[in-house]
Amino acid sequence: MKLILWLIFLAIPIFVQAQVYSNLDLSRAIEILKRDSLEINIAKFDENIRAFEHKIAKGYNYGKLDLTQLAMRSNDAGNVFGFKLQSREATFRDFGFSDFLGGVGQALALSSGNFGTFSNIMSNPATANQLLDTSPSDLNYPGSRNHFQTKLQYEVPLYTGGKLEQYSAITMALTKLSKLDTKKIVSEKIYQLKKSYYNIYLLDSYLKNLNIIEKNMIKLEDMAQAMINEGYAKKVDLLEVQSKKANVVRMINTARANKKLVLHFISFLLNSKVESVSGTYKKVMPKTLNIKEILNRNIDIQKAKQGLKITDMNIKLQESANLPEVGAFAQYSSADNNFLNDFTQHDAYTVGFQFKINLFNGGIDKNNIQKARVENLKVKAQVELAKKGIALKVAKIKTEIESMDFDIDSLNKEIELSRTIYKNYLGRYQEKLVSINDVIIKQSLEIEKVLKLKEVQNRRTSKILELENIANGEEI
Repeated sequence: MKLILWLIFLAIPIFVQAQVYSNLDLSRAIEILKRDSLEINIAKFDENIRAFEHKIAKGYNYGKLDLTQLAMRSNDAGNVFGFKLQSREATFRDFGFSDFLGGVGQALALSSGNFGTFSNIMSNPATANQLLDTSPSDLNYPGSRNHFQTKLQYEVPLYTGGKLEQYSAITMALTKLSKLDTKKIVSEKIYQLKKSYYNIYLLDSYLKNLNIIEKNMIKLEDMAQAMINEGYAKKVDLLEVQSKKANVVRMINTARANKKLVLHFISFLLNSKVESVSGTYKKVMPKTLNIKEILNRNIDIQKAKQGLKITDMNIKLQESANLPEVGAFAQYSSADNNFLNDFTQHDAYTVGFQFKINLFNGGIDKNNIQKARVENLKVKAQVELAKKGIALKVAKIKTEIESMDFDIDSLNKEIELSRTIYKNYLGRYQEKLVSINDVIIKQSLEIEKVLKLKEVQNRRTSKILELENIANGEEI
């Protein structure tokens, strides 16, 4: 009952109406994700299924006790005779002795009480055959009879060559593997959630820069209009500025649409509606873990090691086919033509055991053992390959992060420089020293650098979160 209530409680987040969150911070979002994510809850159901499978495997060690209650009615000669035997109520009449005694009585009547004459009559082959060929009516045509049998039977394996022990160990290992699968899904969902949050933070930073550029374009537009009014500029200058400003506005609207899309994805992850998030962009620093720590924490490596243990157990399981199996059983029953009538007077018991060993099956067991050993060697090689592959991937990511750090520092300085140059050219345009096209070119350079910075920051954050996911980390 407690287990059923627990499963219902676990399933509640799947069916309840989604909540609405505003200004949701990342740490709170991670808590909601672990509690309400549909994928995580499905993985937890899988955990419970594996746990039940382990309990099922253990249950075979204790044997089984069956209670069987039969209730029948029949006039079939074989059935009725069997019913009476099981009920311990069979009589000589049931064997047809009444017809036999009738024949004997006739012989006695013919002998007039003379034993010698009776002996001669009974030893006569014709008389003997006639008597033996008499059809016993009570045996062949019995009346209908009820039959109620109550039977209690217990069967238990005494020795299985280690099969049951290995099945129990394998299902326990599969339960642990299922927990690692859940852990892997949790880690992956947290990675996706963090990446989404940082995408929003970077979009906000990107929008901030675009808004600065838009304000500058508005100033340039007003300046161009004023100079046209004074006769120092042409209308084409204003059109060029307006065209460039329209492009910036388009970029702002695109960024806002992308932000809405990311919020929809966060809502999907949390199984709740998220209208807005809180927090601002900060430079994410990679964890200071060496490769040995990362490999120890990596879930895929842990799963591979658990799989290797399962192949070790499978070798022992296959080897058990060469060993005997011994089982015992005990049965206690009672039968009567009335339900539970004279139970102890009509009871019976049966006990026994069974010994079984395979002597020959065409080499199947031998080949299964060799197959299990080869699979074990294969998984060992896969574990080593996974370790080397992850180590190489970690080294590559760390190198990429270092390279992007240099790019970000350089781009920040370039943006600062391009913004200063733009302001300088804006002043020179006002003094009619440069054309509007020169000013727009400098503005375009700033936009280009802002876009490049956003792309590099996004890639760097993604790589750091990917590294954290490989190391099975949850904290930034």
